[in-house]
Amino acid sequence: MKERQLAHHAALVEAAIASGHAAKSAVVASWCRSSRFHRLDPAGSRPPLRLTGAELGRARERAAPLLQAARPIMDRLYQAVGAAGCCVLLAAQDGVPVERRGSPADDATFDSWGLWTGAIWSEEHEGTNGIGTCLVERRPLTIDRDQHFFTRNTLLSCTAAPIYDQDAKLAGVLDVSSCRADRTEAFADLITLAVGEAARRIESDMFRAAFPKARIVLVPALDGHGGGLLAVDADDLVIGATRSARAALGVAPDRAFQPIPAADLLGGAGAALEQFSDGERGVLQRALLRAGGNVSAAAKALGVSRATLHRKLKRFGLKPD
Repeated sequence: MKERQLAHHAALVEAAIASGHAAKSAVVASWCRSSRFHRLDPAGSRPPLRLTGAELGRARERAAPLLQAARPIMDRLYQAVGAAGCCVLLAAQDGVPVERRGSPADDATFDSWGLWTGAIWSEEHEGTNGIGTCLVERRPLTIDRDQHFFTRNTLLSCTAAPIYDQDAKLAGVLDVSSCRADRTEAFADLITLAVGEAARRIESDMFRAAFPKARIVLVPALDGHGGGLLAVDADDLVIGATRSARAALGVAPDRAFQPIPAADLLGGAGAALEQFSDGERGVLQRALLRAGGNVSAAAKALGVSRATLHRKLKRFGLKPD
């Protein structure tokens, strides 16, 4: 029975690859990469490769900022999906899970499937799968059961979303996996939403941690689902932007970010910037009052240059007494 199953899935994969449907199906395109580029056999039965304990320790050290931001969010995500027999995995950019949440009652099962820290889930090693294919395609996706390349993985359902760091570079993948046969389509849709939202929260927390002294400004995303973030310094220079903020503002995501005056980046957005900088007008007014209208003294008290304070006053329509 098992041999017939192996042969059946392998035949389906090979037929799909031969059909030339890779341009129409993202799954078939991934199967093609797995077979032709990575030279994998869909009937292969070896378990996922694993790092040694020392190698996993070094991987966690490299992923320290990602781990710090992700841990509390993974806890909340697991609280939402764990009772349904799912585990939560955080993988670094090489496809190796460096953090995991799961029920102790299910640990032996998930460990046997390789859904564990230190396992290598890159597409290069495991073919089409949630973590590895998400890293290649850099988009949220679900690889459900027989969409996996290896027959031995066809009992798994994996939903993954990419995570980008403060420099808009791919930092890792958040994944929720299950091997239950009774997972409904409605529940799968809820998992997709939960994973995507959790990934965005991790990105937001990583970004805020990277710019602890900056003012964080929200920029509405192009698709209307969530927003990007900007980091603005005391001189009103934008010194950082999340990937979604760069996309919304037309800034190339694959280039090193150069500081840009906030007014220039947001375009005639004095009103918008005022909205985003809630409370700043009051800070300026109080500083001027305490300095008796002396711009130089107020600027010194605020820790900005006189020219910067003049720009701020002009933007908010304030005049020194």
